[in-house]
Amino acid sequence: MERLVPFGLNDERLKAIKDYGQAFFLGRVLSESQGIYKVMSNKKELYARVKGSLGYTASRREDYPAVGDWVVLDRDDDFHGKAVIHDILARKSMIKRKVAGNRSDEQIIAANIDIIFICMALNNDFNVRRLERYLVLCWDSGAKPVIVLTKADLCDDISEKLDAIADYAYEVDVLITSMVKMEGLQQLKTYTSETKTIAFIGSSGVGKSSLINYMLDEDKFKVNGLRNDDKGRHTTTHRELIALPNGGCVIDTPGMREIQLLDVEESVDHSFHDIESLASQCRFKNCQHESEPGCAVRQAIQDGILSEKRYQSYLKLKREAVYMESKVNKRVQREQKKQRKKIAKSIRKYKY
Repeated sequence: MERLVPFGLNDERLKAIKDYGQAFFLGRVLSESQGIYKVMSNKKELYARVKGSLGYTASRREDYPAVGDWVVLDRDDDFHGKAVIHDILARKSMIKRKVAGNRSDEQIIAANIDIIFICMALNNDFNVRRLERYLVLCWDSGAKPVIVLTKADLCDDISEKLDAIADYAYEVDVLITSMVKMEGLQQLKTYTSETKTIAFIGSSGVGKSSLINYMLDEDKFKVNGLRNDDKGRHTTTHRELIALPNGGCVIDTPGMREIQLLDVEESVDHSFHDIESLASQCRFKNCQHESEPGCAVRQAIQDGILSEKRYQSYLKLKREAVYMESKVNKRVQREQKKQRKKIAKSIRKYKY
C-alpha cells in the first residue's frame, strides 16, 4: 500500500478494506468529471465509474463519491478497462453547501478533510460576513478550520482587520501571509503530516493556487494577476486532490460566489459561541432577546460587548439553517419515495 501512503492512508482505512475481502482494492478519489472518477490505487492512477447498483440506490448527492473519498474498487489497474467503484468507506468529515440558486440540492466540496484553510485576502475581498459563513461551513464539516489572511502586502491596517475578526476566530488559528514578501508561508507547512489532508476554500482570486504552489514546491496551478479593483482573477475550475512532497495531501477548490448553508444549526451555535453563552445567562430560558427583563444578550448589546450587526447576522444564519433543514428534509423524503417506487417496479418486473 506504499503508493497510497502519500495520499493519507492510515490503519483505519487498511482495516476497513480488509473487511471486503481479497477480491477488492482500496483507492482514493482525486477528481471527478461527468460521472468518471480519477482514483489513486496502490498501483497507479486510474479511471473508474460507480457500480450500477450503487447509482441505482442513491437518493442524494452524498450517496455518490466525492473528491477525497476512500472507495472500494474491483481492480487496482485499468489494463482491461475502467475500474468499478463498489462502495464508499465511511467519511470522517465532509464539506458541503447548498448549490447556487433556488434549488435545495447539496454540493459535496470534498470529503475526509482534516484541516480547512479558509483563505481571505486583506484587500477588497475582506468580508467579515462571508467569513462567518465559511466558519459555519467548516464547523459543520467535522474538520478543523484555520483562517489564512492573504495578500498582507496590500493592507495598511492589518491590526484593525484582526480586531474585526477577533470574535469569530474562537478556537481558530489565524495566519497572515504574503506571496510578494514571502511572509507567513512556512507556517502553512506546519499543519501538514503524512496522514493529513488539507482543503483550501475561499473566493476567486484570494491566492489559494499561489499558496498551494508554494506547498507543492512547483507551479502546478495557473496563477493570474490582479484586476484593476485589486482582486484576483478566477483560476481554479475544478476540485483536485494532490499529494504534497513532504507528506500529506491538499485539495484545491474553485472560488465560491455563494455560500448558502444546509442543515447546520448546531454549527451556527458553535461559530457564535459568545451569543450562545450570553443566552444561557438570560433570566428566562425561553428568552427571545427582544424586550424581556433580565436578557443578557440585549444587555451585552447596550453595554457595547456585543455588536448589533453580529447579533443580526446570528439571527439571519439561524433562520437560514432552520429553513434549509426543512427544505432538505422534504427533498430527501421525495427522493426516498421515488426510490421506493423504482425498487417496487423492478421487483414486479422481475416477478412477472
